[in-house]
Amino acid sequence: MEHTQQRVVHADVVFGNQSEEALISSAKRGNKQAFHSLYEMHIARVYALCYRLTGEKGMAEDASQEVFIQVWKKLDNFDGQSLFSTWLHSVTANITISYMRKQKGWVQRMFNLEASGIYEMAAESNSTDIDLEGLIVRLPERARMVFVLHALEGYRHEEVATMLNMAVGSSKAQFFRAKQLLKDFMGYEDE
Repeated sequence: MEHTQQRVVHADVVFGNQSEEALISSAKRGNKQAFHSLYEMHIARVYALCYRLTGEKGMAEDASQEVFIQVWKKLDNFDGQSLFSTWLHSVTANITISYMRKQKGWVQRMFNLEASGIYEMAAESNSTDIDLEGLIVRLPERARMVFVLHALEGYRHEEVATMLNMAVGSSKAQFFRAKQLLKDFMGYEDE
């Protein structure tokens, strides 16, 4: 009985009767069932990061699927020097950012986002309940991406700047902008 309870406590390392390490090794040899188990272990976290970065459920779902397609192709690149979840997190951020760059032109043309005023309308809505996730999604794309990567995911501004192909100063400015917008969304005023 105690062995079963211990397995539940370490669910991030053991899935069913196989350790994450065994699943990775088996998936590297082409075992699709092992890879599916890895997918089941990590999809929620991957999707959460994709959603925070994209701010849109459909795009986050598509980006999540793209992440796992690329992970299947590049699983041999995982060398075990870090935790698999750490490697997957970095891969997820990079693939999602790349995916967003590819989608941006189409999305802008389709919905004419530059002229839509969607962020102004969102800022005007009144809500007494603070939903931080909902507020983050309302941020403009660049500010949201910097905020998520720096504040929530813990990347340094130098790393964020490299990932988003911007200057370090731009990353810091976008982060400041995101914080100010979040304060505005929540109704806080600077004194």
